[in-house]
Amino acid sequence: MHTDLSTIRNIGISAHIDSGKTTLTERILFYTNRIHAIHDVRGKDGVGAKMDSMELEKERGITIASAATYCEWDNHHINIIDTPGHVDFTIEVERALRVLDGAILVLCSVAGVQSQSLTVDRQMRRYNVPRIAFVNKCDRTGANPRRVSNQLREQLGHNPVMMQLPLGLENKHEGVIDLVTMKAIRFEGPNGQEITISDIPADMADEAEEAREEMLDIVSMFSEELMEAMLEENVTEDLVHAAVRQGVLERKLTPVFMGSAYKNKGVQPLMDAVVKYLPNPTDVVNEGVELNGEDETPIVIDSDVEKPTVALAFKLEDGRYGQLTYLRVYQGVLRRDNFIYNMRTKRKHRVGRLVRMHSDDKEEITEAGAGDIVAMFGIDCHTGDTFTDGDVQIAMSSMHVPDPVISLSITPVNKKAEVNVSKAIGRFTKEDPTFRVHVDKETGDTVISGMGELHLDVYIERMKREYNAEVEVSPPRVAYRETISQRVEFNYLHKKQTGGSGQYGRVGGFIEPFEDGDFEFIDQIVGGAIPRQYIPAVEKGFKSMTEKGLLVGVPVVNVSITINDGAAHAVDSSEMAFQEAARGAWRSVYQKAKPKILEPVMRVTVEGPSEFSGALLLRLHASSPPAAAPLAGGS
Repeated sequence: MHTDLSTIRNIGISAHIDSGKTTLTERILFYTNRIHAIHDVRGKDGVGAKMDSMELEKERGITIASAATYCEWDNHHINIIDTPGHVDFTIEVERALRVLDGAILVLCSVAGVQSQSLTVDRQMRRYNVPRIAFVNKCDRTGANPRRVSNQLREQLGHNPVMMQLPLGLENKHEGVIDLVTMKAIRFEGPNGQEITISDIPADMADEAEEAREEMLDIVSMFSEELMEAMLEENVTEDLVHAAVRQGVLERKLTPVFMGSAYKNKGVQPLMDAVVKYLPNPTDVVNEGVELNGEDETPIVIDSDVEKPTVALAFKLEDGRYGQLTYLRVYQGVLRRDNFIYNMRTKRKHRVGRLVRMHSDDKEEITEAGAGDIVAMFGIDCHTGDTFTDGDVQIAMSSMHVPDPVISLSITPVNKKAEVNVSKAIGRFTKEDPTFRVHVDKETGDTVISGMGELHLDVYIERMKREYNAEVEVSPPRVAYRETISQRVEFNYLHKKQTGGSGQYGRVGGFIEPFEDGDFEFIDQIVGGAIPRQYIPAVEKGFKSMTEKGLLVGVPVVNVSITINDGAAHAVDSSEMAFQEAARGAWRSVYQKAKPKILEPVMRVTVEGPSEFSGALLLRLHASSPPAAAPLAGGS
């Protein structure tokens, strides 16, 4: 257990698709001696990166589930979570950033700020996560780190400061120039582990001096000592590092580093920056609520190993040995064989196996202290549950869960598959809050919903591979509605004699279109033609027929029914008889009322940067009926 919390860093690596997150993590693990050979995401050896442990991830060359690991750098313990880039798996980024103290925002030096860059930046802001930026792929044709730094300011609203200059670009990329030490750093050897530090090349000296002055001007805004040292021309490295760290902790400064993870350049200085600039657990304010009966009092959770235990479950996996629960320990100590309490269910659990994750590998540990990220086996809980040692009644705030955006209808191919699909759905919905399942009341179809086609495709493939559950996939059936288009009168007698008491009921009136609602029933009976106790039965009978229309079998809407005549029998009339009379009346006139099908109407909201609102409006007017899609401004 790490008792010196100042030497702990909990970081996430987030970016747009194919920006190099997993490749960067692979190099970090190699340089910190956590792995002893580098394997690429789409490598020819077929092994794949360490953090992509799922077979589907290796086949597709993408990250599907976030993976946790840890390493040591400069006597600091660093917990790392590698997150997916595809928006379909955005919940993995959400729950990772919910428990992390800092992050590395990876950007492609050619493509710059992309669509998912905006999304992950918004998620970092939601959880107040300080970050540093790493401009990757400086070896590619068209690389321009300075342009990417400007995009951070213009498109993401950051206050970027370039801490390095590239030492050559594209196929001439050798390393970086450190603007703090004013030295050129080159990365040599087969895997870039041999670092050479030398003077700045003469042809770049002026550019480096200008960039350093620009860097100091920005950074000095966060340190009066540095500002005074600049006036006295006595700037030290420690003053610069302290000022940058202050700006990062206040989330008002984004240091920009650069390199090429694939070509093994620039990773070691980035790790130095993680240690120097990103927060440790005591630098972050973690808030929760104290449960006092029905009242909830906001409190601050101290990262202190001496205080009562508070931990948050942020990710679940169903493995060979039962449920694996990923935990962030916020306060106190979590020990094996001790008892903890789930604040949601009020149940007591014994901590059995406690492990530290290294992708899909597990290292047995006996305890974990405040600020650490670990996992435990065998405890049934849900994502977002808070655990304590019972001495305090505290709940941590949960994470933001976006609503699904796409749905598919699935049908098991046989009875065996039906059982397996049920097991798979039970597991997947528990692990992933954005994966939803429901049975359509109108069609009876099992409908799965998720964040995109890739999201659902992955789960369908996992059903097949992990549960041997073959399903047929189709788009959900359209939720049509029926209605009538003209008024029709009815006068229907329901009479049935079966020996003993029979059934007798007559209803008269008319059915007509109704624009102000789905269903309206009007009672105009006078003189007791239908006894008052049977009127509700008549309404119930008519309403039951609107659940499934006679045209295509979908619900009927916008119908008004008025009864103004009828008859009853002293012995044979009953509620059941008048319900059947109403149903018979409906059947007798429905086709005469010229039923028609109504297609669904959807309200579409388009969001985009304000500077493009004119172009968006023109496109909407060109492709949609007037007023079909109101525009919502903003980024």
